[in-house]
Amino acid sequence: MTALTIVIVSFNAREDLARCLDSLRAAPPAIAHEVVVVDNASGDGSAETAASFPGVRVMALPANVGFAAANNAAIRATAGELILLLNSDTIVPPGAIDGLVAALLASADAAAAGPRLVDAAGLPELSFGDMVAPFAEWRQKRIVAALERGERGARDTVEAWTRVRRYVDWVSGACLLVRRADAEAVGLLDERFFMYLEDVDFCAALRARGRRVLFTPDVAITHLRGRSRQSAPAATTRAYRASHRAFYAKHHPGWAVLLRAYLTLKGA
Repeated sequence: MTALTIVIVSFNAREDLARCLDSLRAAPPAIAHEVVVVDNASGDGSAETAASFPGVRVMALPANVGFAAANNAAIRATAGELILLLNSDTIVPPGAIDGLVAALLASADAAAAGPRLVDAAGLPELSFGDMVAPFAEWRQKRIVAALERGERGARDTVEAWTRVRRYVDWVSGACLLVRRADAEAVGLLDERFFMYLEDVDFCAALRARGRRVLFTPDVAITHLRGRSRQSAPAATTRAYRASHRAFYAKHHPGWAVLLRAYLTLKGA
């Protein structure tokens, strides 16, 4: 029986995808597992590259259906008791996935778990947080902006935050481990989110059932973030704005009107 299904969604990310699959091939998890790549109609040979890796199952979709829908397609077509959503722009070191699995299984009341994400230089990413709402979002964006500017104070703060095991409102979908039973109980990922905020929404649905979301600093995975924005900045921004509006309409309808007005004033 396959205990773990690793799902990697790819769209025109052939080099990143090959690097990610190389890391899994070099040091595969000890737990019984399968690797499924869902290709969102890439035009760069991503599906063919994934198919060249022994044991990797490729689901080549006829159109780009978005991150949430592509993950759901793989989840519905597999049977692993645990599901790992893994970005194509990640590099997985030896033992990391097994460590993440152990952390989740040791916490019976947790439905999902996420690791410490670091960039290519080993600097931590703020890959968890409070439920997205106006103040929490403003605070998170300030910290992320300070990180991107290379401010020492922000780096030290995030370094300290990401060294503590804690239950959080959400963990990043770049590397999110979830129990299948919990994922199916909430109806999988909400497909109205084409790209962005689907992880926050998914974790909110898990927590609404009385389950918890765990962040563990004991596992670190490299995340080469920002690749989508670099390759297609305009399309990525549109996708983010659409998900942002959909998220507030679903979770904060009272603020949704103000958000629409704000975006209109910005011409966004």
